[in-house]
Amino acid sequence: MTKKYEFPTQFFWGASTSATQSEGTEKGDGKGQNIWDYASQHYNHRFYDGVTTEHTSHFYKDYQQDIQLMADIDFNSFRTSISWSRLIPDGVGEVNQEAVIFYNQVIDELIAKKIEPFINLYHFDMPMKLQEIGGFENRDVIAAYKKYAETCFALFGDRVKYWFTFNEPMIPAEAGYLHDRHYPYVVDFKRAATVLHHIILAHCEAVKSFRQLELDSKIGIIMDVIPVYPRSQNPADLKAAEMADLFYTRSINEPILLGHYPAELKPILTAYHQMPAILENDLDLIASTEIDLLGINYYKPRRVKALDYEPNKAGIFSPEWFFDNYEMPGRRMNTSRGIEIYPQGIYDIAMTIKEKYGNIDWFVSENGIGIQGEEAFIENDRVEDDYRIDFLKEHLVWLHQAIADGSNCLGYHMWTFVDCWSWINAYKNRYGFYRLDLETGKKTVKKSGLWFKSVSQNNGFD
Repeated sequence: MTKKYEFPTQFFWGASTSATQSEGTEKGDGKGQNIWDYASQHYNHRFYDGVTTEHTSHFYKDYQQDIQLMADIDFNSFRTSISWSRLIPDGVGEVNQEAVIFYNQVIDELIAKKIEPFINLYHFDMPMKLQEIGGFENRDVIAAYKKYAETCFALFGDRVKYWFTFNEPMIPAEAGYLHDRHYPYVVDFKRAATVLHHIILAHCEAVKSFRQLELDSKIGIIMDVIPVYPRSQNPADLKAAEMADLFYTRSINEPILLGHYPAELKPILTAYHQMPAILENDLDLIASTEIDLLGINYYKPRRVKALDYEPNKAGIFSPEWFFDNYEMPGRRMNTSRGIEIYPQGIYDIAMTIKEKYGNIDWFVSENGIGIQGEEAFIENDRVEDDYRIDFLKEHLVWLHQAIADGSNCLGYHMWTFVDCWSWINAYKNRYGFYRLDLETGKKTVKKSGLWFKSVSQNNGFD
């Protein structure tokens, strides 16, 4: 029977997580400390209920059971990351053989269960030893990352068919060096711009090394292509949207996907003395780097308006000098997260990729809804999360339309497989297809997980 919303053959259905948010720590595992391990201990007040990285969903010890749970709801693919500080505890030295064993077992188990491993190399988790010398502010860390990437390709490249260099490369720069949300809690635009530039170079170096190995696999990156919507068609609002898009989307997307920075960016940064140090060879490297596959994370749109008041430009430079966030009347909200729900945004992203970025192959690498107090929806030991099913349906309907309109979308990964520890919010909001009982560690499928199973089995839905 033909489904009303049928997806292309061999469409990827699954979910995503990251090493830091899922693995946990075990005594004697050889793992080095990363910035989240450090921050959640030393800046514990910044984390909801003070929950540290030690209290994640314990994928490190439960991976076999967890992968079976994925198979139980018919995943054919799953994205996670390798922890740099687990594999190379100090970021640059000896490889931790316990980590090699673990990641080999995870990859082999996924393949045995017919679940394609999508492996990401960096998901916000700088090894603490490298952060102590500046992290991605320090050019030396680019070489350290390149060595780490090469180590991963050598160890696991015979089986991993889909590699990703970074998850949301804007976030370590913006959240860690400008907006005071992530460690090291710096507020300095030029330092943030330096970090972003060095991350782009690290990505390019990893892709270059990957190409030299001539592996039978693909490499890409996972990013936001956040659609920006102006309050109105007033020229001032349109300009505000243009500036928000320039700083937070095009500044990372264009060097990665088009091989150059936006031409409009340099004059602005130069005028405000915010240009990072860019060497001549840097731009050549960026121009010569191409990826095979793009992952897109989408949770919310960005709505902006012209500033109501001229900002005080005597302070720290900020992109918010050029636009203001706009709270559109009547918007649908996820009140747990305080963010807008706008399913059409996923279609608009697809069309942007098609029209501006060469219609590159891509997939939805994260999309999801985090709800606080999900225990209120438990009936007969199961979370009856119809709100998550509705969220999924609405986004998949728009994704289906995008594919019909020529977008090369290859798959859809939900965030996340099982309720996981989230940056800053810990377990305040639940995102998983499985509920994690924090007291017992028991993982119980939610109604949405069973619905997703039927979608994957049928490659669509009515």
